[in-house]
Amino acid sequence: MPPRTRLAGLLLASLLSTGTATAAPPAQPPLPPDQQWQPLFHQAQGAHLFDDQKTFADAVPRQDPAQLLALWQRAQAQPGYTLAAFVSQQFALPGQAPAYVPPTGETLRAHIEGLWPVLTRTTGSVDPRGSLLPLPRPYVVPGGRFREVYYWDSYFTLLGLASSGRWQQVRDMVDNFAWQLESYGHIPNGNRSYYLSRSQPPFFSVMVDLLATHEGDDAYRRYLPQLRAEHAFWMRGAEGLAPGAASERVVRLADGRVLNRYWDARAVPRTESWTDDLATAATVPQRAPSQVYRDLRAGAESGWDFSSRWLAEPTALGSIHTTAIVPVDLNSLLFHLEKTLARASYAAGERRAGRDYSRQAETRQRAINELLWDAQQGWYVDRDIERGQTRPALTAAALFPLWLEVAGRAQARATATAVEAQLLREGGLLTTTVTTGQQWDAPNGWAPLQWVAVDGLQRYRQDALARRIGTRFLHTVQAVYDREGKLVEKYVVDGSAGGGGGGEYPLQDGFGWSNGVTLALLDRLCPPTRTCDSAADVGAAD
Repeated sequence: MPPRTRLAGLLLASLLSTGTATAAPPAQPPLPPDQQWQPLFHQAQGAHLFDDQKTFADAVPRQDPAQLLALWQRAQAQPGYTLAAFVSQQFALPGQAPAYVPPTGETLRAHIEGLWPVLTRTTGSVDPRGSLLPLPRPYVVPGGRFREVYYWDSYFTLLGLASSGRWQQVRDMVDNFAWQLESYGHIPNGNRSYYLSRSQPPFFSVMVDLLATHEGDDAYRRYLPQLRAEHAFWMRGAEGLAPGAASERVVRLADGRVLNRYWDARAVPRTESWTDDLATAATVPQRAPSQVYRDLRAGAESGWDFSSRWLAEPTALGSIHTTAIVPVDLNSLLFHLEKTLARASYAAGERRAGRDYSRQAETRQRAINELLWDAQQGWYVDRDIERGQTRPALTAAALFPLWLEVAGRAQARATATAVEAQLLREGGLLTTTVTTGQQWDAPNGWAPLQWVAVDGLQRYRQDALARRIGTRFLHTVQAVYDREGKLVEKYVVDGSAGGGGGGEYPLQDGFGWSNGVTLALLDRLCPPTRTCDSAADVGAAD
């Protein structure tokens, strides 16, 4: 029996024994809609039947693919045929969740507590004709157009669930991600068939860390097989890779050291952004469209979709070259994964494996601190492997080596100085210093990056700066909530205290990771003798 199949069977048996499994592992991963429904999918997306192309990607056909396509071919010959009418008749479109209206006068904390049930989904069984993938346990979605669970978003949602004392929900979601590792060999971007070709930033080990604060070493022992599967996925192709070469998510630099990059197994337009990607590729006729698509997809795997971090020309999305960049945050996360694997191996009594993973972590730490540290500027950077040089821009990703304890004390101090001078604004932490119209650039600030900054700076005793970032962001969230009665996906932190802009879709309400980080910051920054239910309870934004 292949190792992946054997591990999947063991995990499924474990879930069944604890009464947690309702979804069976797939015999074969399903194809995404752009493959199942060709050429209907291409024509419908090209016709712009919906304002948001994700709508059709999430639609469920009323017929099996072969029957659907045959029906479509016959329908086109009928008098009065229109594509819009055919789609309306033959597809069940995703419904719009009703807006959640909080009770008058409800505090920020109470509002978020009330949202957890609203954002919780259970999909142990799904219609196999659609793109949604089943999961064995309930999960929390971000909200708005994001009707499914997302990988890296979920860690920050879990922070809030933990603050709310909802440890069973934390365990359920970690179990879901473990199930995906066993079922698919990796954790997809989200539980949709069109996300199976990529993952997202590898937060599984950080999730296990969080759960271990409640369950102790049992959590490390329980998820050791899945932690190994996560590492194997990200390191696949490393063995035998020549210096200067890259394979999938692995890069062997000219000096022989191995680091990682983002990637996607497909090189076609994204299913959920089909015509957007076609249009982007058309702006750069000198580049192969397949490479543009691959880099757009890799940018989506990064979670920073999109940002000047990945662009050769900051205002030209067609210049994206994500697969040519070694990102500092990704490699810091993989350092944490290797450290966690060492800890889990020791907890399971596997000392030899523990020593091996410790060596891997130490090797990666040295590489990050030598190759992704800009000593002249005093902050962590990404590296362009095509040009063989670092990318000098300061971004909020520079704080990941502090959060995951890769940095030395001197590096942490220098990074804090740079962040305070260049990224700190009236409403929190900027994502980058440049305004490009992309959502992962100025003037936007994102909840997960605020948490990474606050927690990371506190780990290196940069408490005053951490508190300024956290309190300023909380007051931004509070101002929008007081004015509009909701939390949103991203915020403008450059003075106006409003919802963020830019990107490929309108600002989304909900919102999973903003909820989670807000609760975690209220707890972290609250005076020890009280409970903080709003930003005002924490204190003034200095």
